[in-house]
Amino acid sequence: MTSTLTPRPVDRAEPARTGTAPRRRTRVLALPEARWATAATLLFLLALPLQLTGAPTWTWGPLYALSYVTGGWEPGWEGLKALKERTLDVDLLMVVAALGAAAIGQVMDGALLIVIFATSGALEALATARTADSVRGLLDLAPATATRLTPDGGERTVAVEELAVGDTVLVRPGERVGADGRVLDGASDVDQATITGEPLPVAKEPGDEVFAGTLNGTGALRIRVERDASDSVIARIVRMVQEASETKAPTQLFIEKVEQRYSLGMVAATLAVFLVPLAFGAQLTDALLRAMTFMIVASPCAVVLATMPPLLSAIANAGRHGVLVKSAVVMERLGQIDAVALDKTGTLTEGSPRVTDVRPLPGSGLGEGELLTLAAAAERPSEHPLARAVVDAARERGLGLPDAEDFTSAPGVGVTAVVKGRAVAVGAPARLLDGTGGTVTAVAGELEESGRTAVLVLVDGAPAGLLGIADRLRPDAAATVAALTTLTGTAPALLTGDNPRAAAHLAAEAGIDDVRAGLLPQDKLTAVQEMERAGRKVLVVGDGVNDAPALAAAHTGIAMGRAGSDLALETADAVIVRDELAAVPTTVALSRRARRLVVQNLVIAGVFIAGLVVWDLAGDLPLPLGVAGHEGSTVLVGLNGLRLLRETAWQRAAAEGSD
Repeated sequence: MTSTLTPRPVDRAEPARTGTAPRRRTRVLALPEARWATAATLLFLLALPLQLTGAPTWTWGPLYALSYVTGGWEPGWEGLKALKERTLDVDLLMVVAALGAAAIGQVMDGALLIVIFATSGALEALATARTADSVRGLLDLAPATATRLTPDGGERTVAVEELAVGDTVLVRPGERVGADGRVLDGASDVDQATITGEPLPVAKEPGDEVFAGTLNGTGALRIRVERDASDSVIARIVRMVQEASETKAPTQLFIEKVEQRYSLGMVAATLAVFLVPLAFGAQLTDALLRAMTFMIVASPCAVVLATMPPLLSAIANAGRHGVLVKSAVVMERLGQIDAVALDKTGTLTEGSPRVTDVRPLPGSGLGEGELLTLAAAAERPSEHPLARAVVDAARERGLGLPDAEDFTSAPGVGVTAVVKGRAVAVGAPARLLDGTGGTVTAVAGELEESGRTAVLVLVDGAPAGLLGIADRLRPDAAATVAALTTLTGTAPALLTGDNPRAAAHLAAEAGIDDVRAGLLPQDKLTAVQEMERAGRKVLVVGDGVNDAPALAAAHTGIAMGRAGSDLALETADAVIVRDELAAVPTTVALSRRARRLVVQNLVIAGVFIAGLVVWDLAGDLPLPLGVAGHEGSTVLVGLNGLRLLRETAWQRAAAEGSD
């Protein structure tokens, strides 16, 4: 069949599909958690200046009270439900601590604690909703309808869900493939980066497999359906991301791991401090005051703040340098990783093909510039990524491109055109030469052996030269691999859907020995799960839809932000916004510095709490002094944690990662 089929009429009422899934994002204020947190914050911000300027209590007191209610009712209710199930969580404890602070006159401190917790809950709810949005949006990569061929040779547009195994579908140029299947007739180049991550379109001929959601090139294909829509590769990616996210071990900050014991112990101790003196005849007021003082000085506020400021400061510092870390839990987990798995295309490499070699053949009479000019002029009308790479290379060299006449394109073969009166053909050596040509075959083999795609240029029917095209390694890739090896003690692994030869060549340039190529998304997921089962805490770095299941299942996932798919960006725990690969080891090193500061702060907070508790139990600790000591320790650990906000903290982390 030819590729000159009549295009299907376009329904102007239907929006055109693009190469990426349309974003269906949950609005922030659509979440009840966000609305309550916003209300609590606004009420707090209204009350604070009134209090600080000496306004009457009746003007700011009700505002604080409403802030307590709007921000604290939900965590308080969840805490009560947990209490009904005989567990005590930190949310309820924080609400009690806030109410306790209000009871002794520290109304503003309690309201601030409520606002912080409400905002944290809203951010967590937003992250969960956005991940769900991106998973649903992934299904939009597959078209809603397909052209099914009937036995009598007619065509019928049907929903892809109606396609059955054995049906034959027609995919016109520029359309997305509607179902997983195998090519029966036709030839075209198919962009299947969403599935395999390969940087270049893949030539498809009869007998080749194609995947739903991939983008057809300039040829037309007849495809036999081999899988139901619910079992396509794109549908399985959705299921794998959902299952990996659900089965991923729940994570907690360090202080939350001892939450139950500490909370129960503090409540029990407070009751004992109140009841035991009463049993021995103490006055109710004295016993209540001592118990209240004990609850304040023993409350986990200082311990919580010992943990959060270093992690939040690290998050802010990383954000200034183009790294979005989505939560304090993620920042803590980054410092725990001991193994790394890297994607290739768009992660280690720039993600776009470039001309790396220009090889005129002996006897052609052409120099590099003349060869590249003829090839680029012939390729300029083409939309193929390889053609764009050739044209870009010519423009980068400042070469003027003459007009091409009689341009034709044959899918899977190449292009032909007349340039300055000379017939020029550019394409795959094996197709243009029909298997002949000793020198050409040798040069093409040399290029392909080094990980390049070989492109032959014929001038007036004779081989004139070859071009080598490849996806270039990022300039900082080798240094990043070395830094990650230093930090984890193990060299990273390369997980890619690209062909083994190209993967091996690039891995050698980057300094990676463990290369796993030709992987589909489920294969990447399996590789990460095997590493996790071996006891490793794996960091996965990727950018594509095909990386999303592995990103979701890994101990920690980082996505490259500039060209990253929506699903990868939402599934990952952190995003490198500026695509600076060297930021990965620096962020890991910064996380480890934050964890060390957390330990320091916990020691400081523990010493203060222990000292104040002993004073209250063994002596007579005045309530104001107890509050001052408690607040003083909180301020001290907070300031210590804020050290990571300084620019030098990032510089030291970068140096630590490169040592």
